[in-house]
Amino acid sequence: MSKDKSLQAFKEAQELIPGGVNSPVRAFASVGGSPVFVSEGEGGYLKDIDGNKYVDFVQSWGPLIFGHRDESIESAVIEAVKHGLSFGAPTLAETELAKLVVSMFDSIDKVRFVSSGTEAVMSAIRLARGFTGRDDIVKFTGCYHGHSDSLLVQAGSGAATFGNPSSPGVPADFTKHTLLAQYNNIDSVKKCFADSKDIACVIIEPIAGNMGLVPAQKEFLNELRELCDANGTLLIFDEVMSGFRASINGAESITGVKPDIVTLGKVIGGGMPVGAFGARREIMAQLSPEGPVYQAGTLSGNPVAMAAGFAALSKLKKNAPVLDVLNKRAVRLVEGMQEEAKKCGITMQVDTRGSMFGFFFNENPVMSFEDACTCDASFFAKFHQGMLNEGFYFACSLFEAGFISTATTDEMVEECIKASAKVFKEIA
Repeated sequence: MSKDKSLQAFKEAQELIPGGVNSPVRAFASVGGSPVFVSEGEGGYLKDIDGNKYVDFVQSWGPLIFGHRDESIESAVIEAVKHGLSFGAPTLAETELAKLVVSMFDSIDKVRFVSSGTEAVMSAIRLARGFTGRDDIVKFTGCYHGHSDSLLVQAGSGAATFGNPSSPGVPADFTKHTLLAQYNNIDSVKKCFADSKDIACVIIEPIAGNMGLVPAQKEFLNELRELCDANGTLLIFDEVMSGFRASINGAESITGVKPDIVTLGKVIGGGMPVGAFGARREIMAQLSPEGPVYQAGTLSGNPVAMAAGFAALSKLKKNAPVLDVLNKRAVRLVEGMQEEAKKCGITMQVDTRGSMFGFFFNENPVMSFEDACTCDASFFAKFHQGMLNEGFYFACSLFEAGFISTATTDEMVEECIKASAKVFKEIA
């Protein structure tokens, strides 16, 4: 499989773009080699500029639940473009998509559209602080909520709960109000509340997809909800990745735990840049222009993104049982690879939620980021390169979930399992 054109394209990009990429993970740094440069996507496949074809288990990191170039979404985008790319003014498309989102999430009465997941989370936290009149927030190690300053944190030294900046360019003052807890560990959250009486919100991926796929335990989420209620703190579910992917009605329908605010992205734009945050009326009433909490964006509610999102979510709502079909394929994929790994003496932990899947090369189940960090990263890199050479495109980081689309056929899944057997034997 030749990748000469991709290699040359990467060298040229590095001269003009930092690291050669516009989002760090794309550089393939953690899996070795150099990234393939994509020329097009079609259904369940990607094609690179060298002409190689791959079964795509990334699907633009989640939003393409109906695969690349779905006809109904593509048609909606083309029709919207005919009327203009952007107006910076209200359109009917915004209200129509809002109705759809609200109808599918019990915890959302009103929604505000933005242009990215990072923007959605940043705004949701500001809203929580404005609503409660408090400054501190709690997040969990391993949960990624975008690259805004207050969320780029790492654990403090010793027994400190408050985080330190994890990136140059982020002043310590910006993260001093961010407390860190351990995923699926309620005692670590209790310590945060013991250390601060000024916690506005706790933000969590209820189905984490940024440390690999690691779902929060129901008991943990229930205790988290009770702890927030007891302290007058808002609970934010970040479903930028899992929303409409793990369940058509959000993590609340899976876990039974109701959040105060939900952040969304990816799928609600059908592949276009979009994000959103929503909550009950009382909370959303604090948002400008109704209330004093300011948030704005010229491209928020962009008509092309709204058209794509409405087409995607309408199709999903009409075909809700499709998530069960996708989950069966996801289960078959990871369990099939797990069986092949076992034959080679390789231990593999697997899990799925709806159309999301994850796997770890680890002896023990993964319940937190700390567990995920004990996985064999070098083995994953070899596996990733091997599967790429066999024509299967997985996320280029062991800390990312995978995705099944409606264009991912049973035949593709079986071919992938067969290819994994070959790769496992070569590595072992």
